[in-house]
Amino acid sequence: MELSFFDGVKQWGLESFPGKVMDALPHIIGFIVIIAAGFWISGLIGKLLLKIMEKRGVDYSIHRFLYRSVVILLRIVVSVIALEQIGVNVNSFVTAIGAAGITAGIGLQNSISQFAGGIQILFNKPFKAGDFVEIAGLQGTVKEIRFMFTTLVTLDNKEVVVPNQIITTNTLVNFTAHDMIRLNLKYTISYRDDIAKAKQVLAGVVAEVEYILDKPEPVIAVVEHAGSGVVLTVLAYTGSGNYWNAFYAMQEKVKLAFDENDITIPYNTTDVHIVGDDKE
Repeated sequence: MELSFFDGVKQWGLESFPGKVMDALPHIIGFIVIIAAGFWISGLIGKLLLKIMEKRGVDYSIHRFLYRSVVILLRIVVSVIALEQIGVNVNSFVTAIGAAGITAGIGLQNSISQFAGGIQILFNKPFKAGDFVEIAGLQGTVKEIRFMFTTLVTLDNKEVVVPNQIITTNTLVNFTAHDMIRLNLKYTISYRDDIAKAKQVLAGVVAEVEYILDKPEPVIAVVEHAGSGVVLTVLAYTGSGNYWNAFYAMQEKVKLAFDENDITIPYNTTDVHIVGDDKE
């Protein structure tokens, strides 16, 4: 029965020391060569992976993580192969690592879900830093994307940390994914007002607001006959970064223009009847 390197070490004596060293020398050299070559090759593979990610435009925040993960994994495999060359039984070692991994996975199940969500976001790129998004009813500008969470800055300048698992399991709206975004505005006028005149006034306001784009051409039309008045819609495009500027400008200028042209904006009213005693 052939003895492993470490079994042989236990049986070494001073007289047989040179011979044992010579017997073990090929195993030791093989171990060193495998470690040196394997670590070098794993480094090359990691650098090649970095170049591929840069060429394909993968988000930079994921570069170092994937590089280190791949290199470490490859070097663990190389180390296991090298240990086998000197007679180390790695089966129990691998089994112990596997059991520890399963135990850790169960305890960190939620964290793993968050981490997987971060990987999915960074690879699929549904949004990037600087985009204005809505996630599960929350609106804000993306400040930072990490593996476990994404940071948003809301319109009132609050910083909100959103777990990535929530992002990947809810509907996401990216308002700045494209260069243009459409304003869908509605204005109600009285049934007594002239619709043609109201549409002309709205067209003038649209032309006056500098944030509104000429192309695609804005649409102004009657959209509803409501209980309190006629509802007109204005569909106009603006640059995705100017959405709120255009929205606020339209709301203010339409009110001023309607007042100037005697166009009524109806509102709900309540009639109060006071019933008194007929006593004299």
